[in-house]
Amino acid sequence: MTSPQIQSSTGAAFARIHGVGGYRPVRVIPNSEVLNWIESSDEWIRSRSGITERRWAGPEESVAEMSVQAAGKAIAQAGIGPEQIGGVIVATVSHLKQTPAIATEIAQRLGCGTAPAFDISAACAGFGYGLSLADGMVRGGSAEYVLVIGVERLSDLTDTSDRSTAFIFGDGAGAAIVGPSDTPGIGKVIWGSDGAQKDVISQTQAWDTAFAKADAVNGTGEEVKWPALRMEGQSVFRWAVWEMAKVAQQALDAAGITADQLGAFIPHQANMRITDAMIKALKLPATVPVARDIAETGNTSAASIPLAMERMLESGEARSGDLALIIGFGAGLVYAAAVVTLP
Repeated sequence: MTSPQIQSSTGAAFARIHGVGGYRPVRVIPNSEVLNWIESSDEWIRSRSGITERRWAGPEESVAEMSVQAAGKAIAQAGIGPEQIGGVIVATVSHLKQTPAIATEIAQRLGCGTAPAFDISAACAGFGYGLSLADGMVRGGSAEYVLVIGVERLSDLTDTSDRSTAFIFGDGAGAAIVGPSDTPGIGKVIWGSDGAQKDVISQTQAWDTAFAKADAVNGTGEEVKWPALRMEGQSVFRWAVWEMAKVAQQALDAAGITADQLGAFIPHQANMRITDAMIKALKLPATVPVARDIAETGNTSAASIPLAMERMLESGEARSGDLALIIGFGAGLVYAAAVVTLP
């Protein structure tokens, strides 16, 4: 007797990004305001990070609200209706409610019907992770269009007294619609992790630890610090410059593209010095435009790549149809890189 076989599911031959959109909070935090928190200077902050200002979300600019705004722009650019979206993936580390996933609320607010919706936690590589999942969903036949969102409210996890991180983080949301394509629009995603370096970028303490401390000192007048992000800057810098340049080159090789064929380089907006060092390591031609959104936006983790992509397209630095090398890297340590066709 022949064993029954599961029917295969097939989707589009290829996938690409059809639309991108972003949301930047209203409140601007210039370096001059940061200097009220830490002993530093505008010159030092600029020289160490390239940041002149960052955006911090207000009370009404929640993770969900920023995501809905960014997604609406991406959907409009893609020229589809929300009911055509067959999956919603939200990359974030700053939705502070453990469950349910914020993606379900976002899907409902957008009008995506019963589309599967879930969150992923891959820090600054989150958008790349989401892109890989969306590419597989479209080509595997489980969805025609997938909404990928990178969103952060890192201001909620910033210790304004920490001189090493107080000036770095920003808030915002970036979204992309991934759908079918007649030609390859998303190269092989080179992704991975290095758990041996899990403590290089991390949260200062677990939530249960923080709450236990708060209960223990309740009424004593002792200050209890809210959990925040911390990082070992030099370790992150060395890893990003030397190891991530190799990953970026692997993404180029996997796509069969050379650096001189790129129309844009859009790395995670972690630090301007890291970006400059990666450009040098990749031997990127001076003619290739490079995203430097960090100067006005700060480090927005999972949101940084789609936000930078939107800005480059809107400013004319990059054009629709150009090939772009994207790479995200951060806490975990995790990373994801790919060559994509810009929408």
